[in-house]
Amino acid sequence: MSSEGSIVGGRYRLDQPIGRGRAGIVWLAFDTRLLRTVAMKRMYLPVGLPPDRAEQAKAVVVQEGKTAAKFEHATAIKVYDVLPEGPDVWLVMEYIPSRGMATFLAEHGRLTAEQAATLGIMLGRALAAMHEAGVVHRTVEPGTVLLADDGGVKLTDIGITGGGASPAYRAPEVARGEPATSASDVFSLGATLYTAVEGVPPFGEDGESSERPPQTAGPLAGALRKMLRAEPDSRPTMADTVRSLGAITEGRQTAFIPPTAPAMPTVPASMPIPTQNPQAPQQPVPQFPQHQPPQPQYQPPQQFAPPPQQQYAPAPTATSAAASAKSADTRKWLITAGAVVAAILIGVLFAELFLV
Repeated sequence: MSSEGSIVGGRYRLDQPIGRGRAGIVWLAFDTRLLRTVAMKRMYLPVGLPPDRAEQAKAVVVQEGKTAAKFEHATAIKVYDVLPEGPDVWLVMEYIPSRGMATFLAEHGRLTAEQAATLGIMLGRALAAMHEAGVVHRTVEPGTVLLADDGGVKLTDIGITGGGASPAYRAPEVARGEPATSASDVFSLGATLYTAVEGVPPFGEDGESSERPPQTAGPLAGALRKMLRAEPDSRPTMADTVRSLGAITEGRQTAFIPPTAPAMPTVPASMPIPTQNPQAPQQPVPQFPQHQPPQPQYQPPQQFAPPPQQQYAPAPTATSAAASAKSADTRKWLITAGAVVAAILIGVLFAELFLV
């Protein structure tokens, strides 16, 4: 019996149960070799079979897991490994924080017709890609649809028979014992979308009641009736189903946002923006540079100290010596000229005083 802390395959540690599928408990596990978190599910094997038939059933389950591992799509859970472990076979898958669509519908009620149509487009595209690759899902139902916390949608149990689809989502031909086909996937998707928008399966929980006419499906009702036709040959293909669902949402600003995604709060324009708590740690606010012409940077004036006084006279150069000699000759000439002028003036004055 598996329990928390058990090691499976020598590398996968079972940490805690995170859900329950048709095959049993789904575990959150840790890959000790690649150091990553994974989801692990013990695949369904019939009990009480003779040894030879038990080995045959085990081989079939392993092959289903290998087939699922070959398929990759953005709306499908990726299968990493198929691991036989004693009498069991484990499916190792990518872990996506999510909740099952069945759980959501039980807790929160129905989707709108437009939301259900958009959800159907996302699931239908993944299923159409499977059918092109030659893979049949076999068990499309709310329990195999995951609503991811990041707003995405994921299909799980791709190509895994397990205990079979729930009766409410099983196509009539599959209920009669015929093998599942792409047409039976169309029926199962139609029943899943019907339940999403109406709140109950179209033919009751046992899948054997009379068809309940849709009451709240609105524009989705016509597409659902075609998908739920009793004869598989009269149902549309999955690609045609996607196109018809796209016509329902065309021109509408409607998208399926799983309620597990965090809600975006709306603030009225008149509501003042609350101030930040001064005791709370301040978060840096990113600043985006604006395109402006470069501005000259202001440089504060520097304070200059007075130049130191000269402690010695610089040595005279040849040019300065010549200039000094020329200046001295000029002064002598001026003195001589001044003396001559003064002598003449004295002579003239003396003549006027004594000779007149």
